[in-house]
Amino acid sequence: MDSVRVRFAPSPTGFLHIGSLRTVLFNYFIAKKYGGTLILRVEDTDRKREVAGSAEGLVDILSWAGIHFDEGPTQGGKFGPYIQSKRLAIYEKYAGELLAKDEAYRCFCTPERLEEMKQAQAEKKLPPRYDRACRNLSVEETEKRAAAGEPFVLRQKLPLDQEVVVVDEIRGEIKFRSENLEDHVLVKSDGWPTYQFASVVDDHLMEISHVVRGDEWISSFPKNILLYRAFGWMPPKFIHIPLTLNKEGGKLSKRQGDVAVEDYRAKGYLPEALINFCALLGWHPKEDNELLSLDGIVAKFEIKDIGESPAIFDVEKLDYFNGYYIRRKTIDELVGLCRPFLAERIGADDPRLKDKQLLHGVVMLAQERMKKLSDIYELSEFFFAEPEYAAELLIWKKLAAAEVKENLEKILELLQKIPDGEWTKHSTKDVLMTSIESKGLKTGDYLWPLRAALTGRKFSPGPFEVAEVLGKDQSITRITNAIKKLE
Repeated sequence: MDSVRVRFAPSPTGFLHIGSLRTVLFNYFIAKKYGGTLILRVEDTDRKREVAGSAEGLVDILSWAGIHFDEGPTQGGKFGPYIQSKRLAIYEKYAGELLAKDEAYRCFCTPERLEEMKQAQAEKKLPPRYDRACRNLSVEETEKRAAAGEPFVLRQKLPLDQEVVVVDEIRGEIKFRSENLEDHVLVKSDGWPTYQFASVVDDHLMEISHVVRGDEWISSFPKNILLYRAFGWMPPKFIHIPLTLNKEGGKLSKRQGDVAVEDYRAKGYLPEALINFCALLGWHPKEDNELLSLDGIVAKFEIKDIGESPAIFDVEKLDYFNGYYIRRKTIDELVGLCRPFLAERIGADDPRLKDKQLLHGVVMLAQERMKKLSDIYELSEFFFAEPEYAAELLIWKKLAAAEVKENLEKILELLQKIPDGEWTKHSTKDVLMTSIESKGLKTGDYLWPLRAALTGRKFSPGPFEVAEVLGKDQSITRITNAIKKLE
């Protein structure tokens, strides 16, 4: 394959959409697979929607995800500037070329006229499309009106009766009738370019070899290709990746759940899980194994394996991936990842956050059950606060409260005899189980109330593991409190 240059070109209008993460990932895969260059280009020509600081935020969240660029606003490169607002003189030059070649024209239609036109089209159930009212104005007239200061936009002069054939790397040839296309705006009345114009100019000048974008842009595809032809340029290869839909078949939206990558990071999703999951939204390796690292995906990635069908965003599958990668973390790694989530609940100044032994035990017991890092407090709350529960929780099956109280008193007596320095899950288990088995007693009659006393929950890790993390003093105190509940 010839020199591969791909770009991710976000607009700084807010957080990074999960669909945009998938787009940048596919660009990354192509660049790394074929020894190419990955470029970041900030497309900030839509000044009304621009959000201050969002460009920096995009770089930050992508860096968190492990995506780094070879060229861009901070990396530099010989094709800069990499921010469109700093390239206005370039767009002005090429807009002038189109005018001189009669491939574009000035349109003086006012917003009021355009609105009336759309309303009239809607009443007649016609598609909303510019009626080309200014297309045939003479050059002399347009120059005179422009010189007089009359506002205008620059529109692309599309062919009127032509079949436009475009080629998508996934779908092959796609055919359009030019008369069904609108003479769309290339440059706005304030002199700023539209996305469609600036992106084509920049992709050409930056020698982009492949354009990867969502298939919602297919309707604009023929306009892009006709613009390349108007300039006499060779277009890059286009790859329109399938839409990402929710489980109900609709577009992902904030109303139905989180759509920003930042939201998933805040909830405790790991970057490797998001990357693995998003890579499979529209692409699938030939093998059945879906659990792949970033490098593993690159090794197996082929453009031809990208599908056409919409991809379904299944958060349950994402949770599965996230749980898998959480379990692959060492306990020390996981403690570091979980500490901020615990700090949110118990306070950043809580001294227990510096208790390595406590956190090690807490995280080790929660690791197998965690789907997200934010689950850590819910799964381990009883280690940080005295459990609150009704006395009925201590009752095992058909035992009477008095019997449960007596069993807890026996447990308390046995455990109190264990020296402080020998308090481990093994010592507590040996002492208690030896007594139970030697007397032919039922295990559940003792272990259920013990676990309930220590955690205040129906479902929790085993009582001996919990007791080890709590330590002897707290364990004895909780058993004592449970006995009092049954008096």
